[in-house]
Amino acid sequence: MKKPKWVVEKEQAKKASAAETVWMFGLHAVRDALQNPNRQRLRLVVTKNAHDKLADAIEVSGMTPEIVDPRKFNVPLDRNSVHQGAALEVKPLEWGRMEDVCVGKPDLPPRVVLLDKVTDPHNVGAILRSAEVFGACAVIGTRHHSAPETGALAKTASGALERQPYLRIRNLSDGIVALQKMGYIVLGLAGEADQTIEEALEGKRDRPVALVLGAEGPGLRQKTRETCDALVRIDFAGGFGSLNVSNAAAVALYAARG
Repeated sequence: MKKPKWVVEKEQAKKASAAETVWMFGLHAVRDALQNPNRQRLRLVVTKNAHDKLADAIEVSGMTPEIVDPRKFNVPLDRNSVHQGAALEVKPLEWGRMEDVCVGKPDLPPRVVLLDKVTDPHNVGAILRSAEVFGACAVIGTRHHSAPETGALAKTASGALERQPYLRIRNLSDGIVALQKMGYIVLGLAGEADQTIEEALEGKRDRPVALVLGAEGPGLRQKTRETCDALVRIDFAGGFGSLNVSNAAAVALYAARG
């Protein structure tokens, strides 16, 4: 009996996911991945200079590196990648179910960042750094139309990718509804909103809060706007009110702190 098309596609996607690997590059990103016990590492390629700088982390990892001549650094990276003589092939991290990750810590009101079609890995990497600094439970994007785990993202995150949960779910609106059922207040950032983040959270800072940010230009999609509990804005001092999405995420997390 022939399998239905959806079953075949699901099996193919599962196989592709199992075969997926990521090349980390740069001293900071490689060092943190080597020191992460939850990271499945496959291949380490370094120059002698990079090996010396990463010696402690390499020893901790138990890996046997391939030491190569800097002129023969034959690793599948973009030619513009600043690898600093270090590249590490790994499997993407598995953080588990969103509902489990977003429970938070006992004495800290949970904070989560959701990304609506934010595809630039540099922006997502910077958002992961801010999320780690401000104690967010997770950064959540979608499986399609969001930045996947890549070497460029890891390098921009400067190690945060190894510690800050980054989840990619099937449907953002469904994820928002799931968080609302967990007691989250879900706030979508929109420049034209009537209230600020601080006003929306007046007397509610002990509640779990999710902040939803859209891509620069398009902003939040209509379905996302309709699913959020409220739209909020960042209060600007002057007439000019535009921030890069990664900067907006940092300011929003600070404004929404518990």
